[in-house]
Amino acid sequence: MVVTHKKLSSSSVEEISNQQIDILNAVDDAFGGVIVEMKEPMNSNVFDTLLRVSISCWREQGKKGIWLKLPIELANLVEAAVKQGFWYHHAEPTYLMLAYWIPETAHTLPANASHTVGIGAFIMNKKREILVVQENNGRFKGSGLWKLPTGTVDVGEDIVEAAIREVKEETGIKVEFMELLAVRQSHNVSFGKSNLFFVFMLRPLSFDIQKQDSEIAAATWMPFEEYAAQSYMQKNEHFNYIAKICAAKIDNDYTGFCALPATAVSSRRRKSCLYFNNHGGVVVPNTI
Repeated sequence: MVVTHKKLSSSSVEEISNQQIDILNAVDDAFGGVIVEMKEPMNSNVFDTLLRVSISCWREQGKKGIWLKLPIELANLVEAAVKQGFWYHHAEPTYLMLAYWIPETAHTLPANASHTVGIGAFIMNKKREILVVQENNGRFKGSGLWKLPTGTVDVGEDIVEAAIREVKEETGIKVEFMELLAVRQSHNVSFGKSNLFFVFMLRPLSFDIQKQDSEIAAATWMPFEEYAAQSYMQKNEHFNYIAKICAAKIDNDYTGFCALPATAVSSRRRKSCLYFNNHGGVVVPNTI
């Protein structure tokens, strides 16, 4: 169901109350609630009254959750929404999403995304040297630590594509996917979020390093044993385990996960990728 509102030019609540008021434009979501996406400029007093009437109407209709999307240009409407009981759900550079629960029960609206996603890239040449970097920024700045190229995954970006991109951006080295070696979960990282960190083994397609000056202080091909012997690598449990996994992979004593791309059968045709160990007798085509 789609319901519409009239465009009201009056900025006075008193004048509004003397008119017949329709409700805010909304569409039903899949869980018994509605989604309101504000697009046109509106006086905050007008919005306040329209929102009150809309909530009352949706309550009578038995609706549950209300999603209110406010573009950054309509930030003047935030206060009115919050005063009526809306809370911040999440924000992006161009909009703020607020939420409201109508029933007199604990809400069942899904929480905001709980994790960020990062990648680490294990890349070795035929000389048993691995690609390592020293960073200009972050916790390891000035520490002298040589580490694997790392980075974050962009919205809508496949984790393998992110790993390939980050290596190219930081070092100029072109690579291709071989295996997913390990996944680390940690908590209370960026802004209180948890983090999933994927370690990939990638095959180098080029070898001439051209480092990114803004983020990378140095980049080089280093013998694996020298990398693993660094003091920090020995003291940090997760770094040490990752190094041991990489060493086992070098010696063919460890098998990671291959990737099977797929497209979900739905109206949105969502792309996805299944990562799994392909040594259990499962025969699948087109792994990357």
